[in-house]
Amino acid sequence: MPGAHLAHIDPHSIVPNPRQPRTHFDPDDLAELVHSVREFGVLQPVVVRPTGEGTYELIMGERRTRAAREAGLDSIPAVIRDTADEHLLRDALLENLHRSELNPLEEASAYQQLLEDFGITQEELAGRIGRSRPQISNTIRLLKLPLPVQQRVAAGVLSAGHARAILSLDDPEAMQRLSDKIVNEDLSVRAAEAAAKVQSAGPRPSKPQAGSRRAHLDEVAERLGDRLNTRVRISLGAKKGQISIDFASIQDLNRIVAELGDGGYDAL
Repeated sequence: MPGAHLAHIDPHSIVPNPRQPRTHFDPDDLAELVHSVREFGVLQPVVVRPTGEGTYELIMGERRTRAAREAGLDSIPAVIRDTADEHLLRDALLENLHRSELNPLEEASAYQQLLEDFGITQEELAGRIGRSRPQISNTIRLLKLPLPVQQRVAAGVLSAGHARAILSLDDPEAMQRLSDKIVNEDLSVRAAEAAAKVQSAGPRPSKPQAGSRRAHLDEVAERLGDRLNTRVRISLGAKKGQISIDFASIQDLNRIVAELGDGGYDAL
């Protein structure tokens, strides 16, 4: 390919990607990879770019590079290519998204940095990385959580669904209290949403006012959209209604299907 070639290089000559969005690497998973690399070598090349100083800057393959070093390898396959600075984070983000290896906070931080680096809208970013705009927006909202709650999300103690329930509250102290309640009582996402409604002092009424059927449908669509991380529209005619759910790609469709509790369409 123009601007890229395959070579074998010393993993110790590879310096980290300064914009690697992933910060947590499970030690047990890494140990398994070290064993595999020691037995079979690195089967998938890492992707790097030359620095001009005899070293290479990593673009994709952080775990493989770490495992190769720990396994004592002195040569691994690498695709060496020219990559502009502004593409480093995008490429690293896409690799981790495709492997589902980012925790929600890492993903949110990467989205936010991409928006700032490229100076683009969330809609444009969604088109570039194959995600829906509401999914990006809802993920970035996680950065509004109080730091202790963010740490629980990053550690996997709270799920992204729990975090969205907490974000329905406006007060940081209320968010922290709900976070404690979820952890202490081992609440499901639905139970957390119910607890958030009880705890919330917001102006939104829990029930629609008489004669406001459209408002009720919009509220249901918004809640369903928050749960699925995409845009949902609900219409109701004289004899039947319709629910419309947006998705950005087949991968996004499979994610939504999984959120709905049906894993039977993984082959799409």
